[in-house]
Amino acid sequence: MSNASHATLEQEDAPEIKLIALDMDGTLLNPSHEISAGNRESIAEAQEHGVHVVLSTGRTLMTCGKYAESLNLNSYLVTVNGSEIWHSSGELLWRNVLDRDVIEHIYELHKSADIHVWGATTKDIFRGELPDNPHDHEWMKFGFDTNDDELRASIVDSLRTKGKTEITNSSPTNLEINALGINKASALKRVCQELNLSMDQVMAVGDSLNDIAMIHEAGLGIAMGNAQEAVKEVANWVTATNDQDGVAAAIQRWVVIPRL
Repeated sequence: MSNASHATLEQEDAPEIKLIALDMDGTLLNPSHEISAGNRESIAEAQEHGVHVVLSTGRTLMTCGKYAESLNLNSYLVTVNGSEIWHSSGELLWRNVLDRDVIEHIYELHKSADIHVWGATTKDIFRGELPDNPHDHEWMKFGFDTNDDELRASIVDSLRTKGKTEITNSSPTNLEINALGINKASALKRVCQELNLSMDQVMAVGDSLNDIAMIHEAGLGIAMGNAQEAVKEVANWVTATNDQDGVAAAIQRWVVIPRL
């Protein structure tokens, strides 16, 4: 999108934002997996204006909860790409788990390919190896990671043939696999229902394919400067990179300044 169209959006079409949905890795977090002082200050400022700030991440509660606590967030957390929704108080609002046949297919793919795998259950995260009996656990998400483009593409083809999963990524070399219909946008719609808001009042910020659905369906979709090109193509605006306080820049421009 050109700078001219950005200006038009700002002057005439920008919605009043009442909820900010933030991806974490590659977005809120800098390359050292830290939240910068600038991002912290802007998030606090948004909350002072009564705006809900929701982490919307592929991470589980185990690996994102401490960040939410450090930001003093008092709304909801969308985790595992939308497989779970938590209140910041620790109450589980909603959860989705994968079907048995999807789990078995993932195990087959892992056995047939020399590829790094990980998986998130309702209680644990497995990296590198999966447990022997897949059905001893409630699985929410699996992932594969490889620099081999052909191998990655063949796994995508196999998954799409089954037609039972959402296939995204959180980096150009990985695949993230959730149940069909589960994504950050569908989870944010549930959050909006809880808060009596509409998706038109949401600003969603992200960098990878698992952010596309929420960026596309939000009233204001923001891509990071370091985002994959496919994400930038669906966004309304491109902010700075995750090591240049891109989240803070977006919050200031679209949330704070309109309220001054």
